[in-house]
Amino acid sequence: METKELSKRQMRKEQMRRKERQSRLVGIVLVTLGALFVAFLIIYPNVKPVDAVSAAPEASRPDVEFNAAGNPEAPITITEYSDFQCPYCRVFYEKTEAALMEKYVATGKAYFIYKSVGGFIGPESKDAAEAAYCAGDQGKFWEMHDILFSNQTGENVGAYDSRRLELMADEIGLDRNLYDDCISSGKYNDLVEQDAKDATAAGIQATPSFLITYEVNGETQTRVIQGAQGIEIFTQEIEAALAEMGQ
Repeated sequence: METKELSKRQMRKEQMRRKERQSRLVGIVLVTLGALFVAFLIIYPNVKPVDAVSAAPEASRPDVEFNAAGNPEAPITITEYSDFQCPYCRVFYEKTEAALMEKYVATGKAYFIYKSVGGFIGPESKDAAEAAYCAGDQGKFWEMHDILFSNQTGENVGAYDSRRLELMADEIGLDRNLYDDCISSGKYNDLVEQDAKDATAAGIQATPSFLITYEVNGETQTRVIQGAQGIEIFTQEIEAALAEMGQ
């Protein structure tokens, strides 16, 4: 009897050991599969195919300096608050900006400044703005501005992920080492955040919005244009401002 009881106990122990080994093996497999899945999520974005970027049409802007164009001593300053992911901002760029540059900036009546609104629409908005400012270090803010809008495909859908932005940097002929160093250092993170704060302080609630500032009798006056308006609306507001100044 004792021998039989001993044999049963040994069998039970062996069965328990087998179950423990099986449980450990299942655990190892699950952990390995989980690690492989996490690695895939991390690696895949960097190896998946990237759509080619399109070159932007050539644009003419007078006296460009970083994110501005025109004479800083012009009687009127127009500050655009924009988002590279905003479809209406693209409409302004494609339909109105060139006429505004020709009619008022090139003639010395207005000084034009482009500002982002930080991550207004989402993280890719902020990334695109930083890319534009980094391009500005190499005198190509406006070239990056144009190619960003020309390759806008939607909101936070990967149009401005890091690899696409790198392709745009290559397309406009940036020194990639300088560009990469600028992006990786976060050099313009604070400026992009300050843009957003400036927009809030100015009461900007939508993109694009345009702040027109000028002085009358030593006092700063402000006009605001909201939306992708045509050149006729800008003409109306700018001419009214010039009349107030007696010009």
